Amino acid sequence: MIRFEQVSVRYDDAAEPAVAGVDLTVPEGELCLLVGPSGVGKSTLLGAVSGLVPHFTGGVLHGRVTVAGRDTRTHKPRELADVVGTVGQDPLSHFVTDTVEDELAYGMESLGLAPATMRRRVEETLDLLGLAELRDRPIATLSGGQQQRVAIGSVLTVHPKVLVLDEPTSALDPGAAEEVLAVLQRLVHDLGTTVLMAEHRLERVVQYADQVILLPAPGASPMMGAPADIMAVSAVHPPVVALGRLAGWSPLPLSVRDARRKAGPLRERLAGRTPPVAGGVAGRVTAGVAAGVAAAAGPVAVLDRLSVRRGRTEALRQVSLTVRPGETVALMGRNGAGKSTLLSALVGLHPPSSGTVTVGGIVPSRTKPGELIRQVGLVPQEPGDLLYADTVAGECAAADQDAHAAPGTCRAMVTELLPGVHDATHPRDLSEGQRLALALSVVLAARPPLLLLDEPTRGLDYAAKGRLVSQLRVLAADGHAIVLATHDVELAAELAHRVVILADGEVVADGPTAEVVVSSPAFAPQVSKILAPLPWLTVPQVARALEESS
Repeated sequence: MIRFEQVSVRYDDAAEPAVAGVDLTVPEGELCLLVGPSGVGKSTLLGAVSGLVPHFTGGVLHGRVTVAGRDTRTHKPRELADVVGTVGQDPLSHFVTDTVEDELAYGMESLGLAPATMRRRVEETLDLLGLAELRDRPIATLSGGQQQRVAIGSVLTVHPKVLVLDEPTSALDPGAAEEVLAVLQRLVHDLGTTVLMAEHRLERVVQYADQVILLPAPGASPMMGAPADIMAVSAVHPPVVALGRLAGWSPLPLSVRDARRKAGPLRERLAGRTPPVAGGVAGRVTAGVAAGVAAAAGPVAVLDRLSVRRGRTEALRQVSLTVRPGETVALMGRNGAGKSTLLSALVGLHPPSSGTVTVGGIVPSRTKPGELIRQVGLVPQEPGDLLYADTVAGECAAADQDAHAAPGTCRAMVTELLPGVHDATHPRDLSEGQRLALALSVVLAARPPLLLLDEPTRGLDYAAKGRLVSQLRVLAADGHAIVLATHDVELAAELAHRVVILADGEVVADGPTAEVVVSSPAFAPQVSKILAPLPWLTVPQVARALEESS
């Protein structure tokens, strides 16, 4: 269905090609998963299938890409629209109408289909994706999972043979992600749709893939094969695979269910042992307080019965929360639960409708930005909102100047989080994960006592996530408080020592990570599910225990 013949893509002024030596075939009616580290060219490869590369992005494409027999060099994206449907990371950026039904019909209107055909296909798509009850709803009022299903439906109504998706679950809570993945499986199994999908959250999707394409490094030739075979050699792999490698299981399990069937002996070896405190930070926080981490200075932030209204919606209701120096708090909950609003309240973007917010003894909504930046820094979901210079070097220099930091401070953080990014690179030419790392470095240049991160691992591969975790642990050990809103249950298990779960703007759980996530199947990490009822959360915890017992 999709054929790559010695495909290479080089963008203007780039020293090396974004992808090179791609020669493979994606079979019809299969779900093919594209994996690899951030910046290796996954989005470029997806764009070559839809014709966006090079017709829209520029650059030079060598070789040949054909989709259902059509050559993307001679067919522009519009001429491929009836064959290839594309859904990006952010569905809101693709919507052109206001309501669900209008959005489903828009693509067919663009192709000039007959009204009777359009009506029938809209009804079929509403039923297929479980959207019938939402047909008249404004798209802006839908949850993240519902919006992603509408985005998929808007391209399905034209009956494409190929569906291309770029990280479709990256911004979704676990429940919404399962909804979207169930839809994709139905398309593959029932309709024979060919799905090519790039995704960093492999713990969510790898068990559903028929084939995996691995891009090991920028410009390197890809590998393609069965998921278990590729995961056995891939540096990018989910916790279930890492645990399987550690335990020596063969074949490697790809799902929690398969791993649990093999985990009996491992559970016996771990029985009676106590894992270290979740997150790796909490233990150091306790020791650090004794060593001088400023507990005596009082809390970094206090929310007292905070309520916030956004339009007619009460986004937060009577939320009370205290964050102390050196503490890492993960905010979790469904899309729309109020996590981002809480972070925004801490930087003064949303003043309270009732209750109070204080950060470092000041009221954020009444404080000038120049003073506030020295107390609290926010990395938003869209990192590009913080970036305005023409080069990475320019962003770093401006960040050091704004933060009154030593020259090179921001650049050193970029190098640590994403080695190999050149000074002259324009931020818009970075991948989603690379832009996030740059924005994080910009905020960290001021080393604020309170650091806020909204979905910080969106677009990051496991290696980049590991570097981020290491950096945040160092900050927490130095006494910085960290609050992160995340759907990444593996990040919460690895980093946070406290989890707060929000639902409909209210706090429904607040406690140590191990207690909160283990009691919630939706937010439990893979290792917890595999080794239950034992209280282990992460592969490094298990590895340390096995080393100590050997």
